[in-house]
Amino acid sequence: MGCTFIILSVMAIVNGGWSTIQVHDLLPMALSGFIGIFIGDTALFACFNRMGPRQAGLLFSCHAVFSAILGFFIFGETMTITELSGSLLVFGGVVIAIFFKKSNPGELETIHGNIWAGILLGLLAALCQALGGILAKPVMQSGTDPVAASAVRMIAAFAAHGVLFLTGTRIARPTLPITLRIFWITLLNGFLAMAVGMTLIMYALQKGNVGMVALLSSTTPIILLPVLWLYTKQRPNRFAWFGAMIAVIGTAMLVY
Repeated sequence: MGCTFIILSVMAIVNGGWSTIQVHDLLPMALSGFIGIFIGDTALFACFNRMGPRQAGLLFSCHAVFSAILGFFIFGETMTITELSGSLLVFGGVVIAIFFKKSNPGELETIHGNIWAGILLGLLAALCQALGGILAKPVMQSGTDPVAASAVRMIAAFAAHGVLFLTGTRIARPTLPITLRIFWITLLNGFLAMAVGMTLIMYALQKGNVGMVALLSSTTPIILLPVLWLYTKQRPNRFAWFGAMIAVIGTAMLVY
């Protein structure tokens, strides 16, 4: 997160995005970063450690449901029949694609520790992601630069992690010393997932409603299927491909 906030801050300087940040925008964006990134992403990574990316992805995709419900009650967001049908197809496809059992689960599928702890962490991550989007939406609709907004969110999350680290608590300490290879992997992860991915979500919130943006971003597990296939050398079963096809059809209905 330290690397990511430096990347985003430099990008915001280059594109002049800092000039679009108003003082009254700082608190909601900082809260969005604290809840969505500091709490949400940390819970998601902890869920990954316990349940693996596929099962954690299933739980995290629930943020689309949370976002749609919160968007309806807070912003009065509604959907047309086509959009609602597409939304149901997207969410249903994601669930079908990743909620299937393997007879020989690999290393990434093995559950470590208490399964209920993993489930609660995944749902907490989903809820925090939805709340982070809700807090950011009014600011993004005011014309704030998405890169600068993402930088503020990341700075808040990084500061919170720094305070947690300085307290000396055990959960904030590394279990193994960082190596140069792990550093570069972490830097690449931060650039792709946070600097690029979260900034694009900020762009999307400028134009779309919270529930729609969340539904489209919840297709991550679908994109993850071929990546896991390449990594684990284990081909996803027919339910995964069937769910992926349904999600793609639903996405097309939402976009077009």
